[in-house]
Amino acid sequence: MASTVSFTVDSPQGLRTVEVSYERTGVGAPLVLLHGIGHHRQAWDPVLRILAAERDVIAVDLPGFGASPALPHGLAHDLRTMVPVLGSFFEALGVVRPHVAGNSLGGLLALELGREGLARSVTALSPAGFWTPSERRYAFGVLRAMRGAALAMPMPLIERLSRSSPGRAALTSTIYARPGRRSPAAVVSETVALREATGFRQTLEAGSGVTFADDVPGVPVSIAWGSKDRLLPRRQGVRAGRAIPRARLVRLPGCGHVPMNDDPAAVARVVLDTSR
Repeated sequence: MASTVSFTVDSPQGLRTVEVSYERTGVGAPLVLLHGIGHHRQAWDPVLRILAAERDVIAVDLPGFGASPALPHGLAHDLRTMVPVLGSFFEALGVVRPHVAGNSLGGLLALELGREGLARSVTALSPAGFWTPSERRYAFGVLRAMRGAALAMPMPLIERLSRSSPGRAALTSTIYARPGRRSPAAVVSETVALREATGFRQTLEAGSGVTFADDVPGVPVSIAWGSKDRLLPRRQGVRAGRAIPRARLVRLPGCGHVPMNDDPAAVARVVLDTSR
């Protein structure tokens, strides 16, 4: 069951109230899960039960995505703002330096949280920020095309496509290597999440100048990349390893950009091993 928490953060115009939707389940040390741009917390559903057997799992809808409203006026959807917002979210839940795992945008945020001393360990799955300018332009072009298609398709067409394996591939093969494994309901839900993401444009614009080039000292870090990632090619993982030399690099064979669906057991193993 989803819950909602509200808290205040500073802005140039004074205090602003932020509202975040999340799901919390399991027992053990806290583990926060962060999704990618245009997605929602349900991206982690395939691994949630495995992780919850050993961790107090908190799956988050980032502001402007899923059930969380966009940040209020005066707060930008950029790294400089999102990292302290997430830190305030941790405080609101009474969580101190949780383990953090993130995918894509969520992976970049997880690394930033680790660098700022707000995470106990970091697992980054195909994290953003290790691209060349041409790779970034390609990824952003694909994301805009996906968003445009989701906005243009009527709901009856989305529902009809979701009922067949070829249709699910048409809707989600950019992010999944095995789209047929995704349930029809999940495909409909995430397509709707993409079309209704109020923070999509601002987040994408803020990412145009982002490059992650600094180390994350003093924190266990694992960086995992799917061998069939079509959005952020796995050669970017090599750059990530150079930037964070003590990070453990993990290859996820047969996985796409959102590997939690393609190989839940492998992803859960990486997250749990890192958080141990």
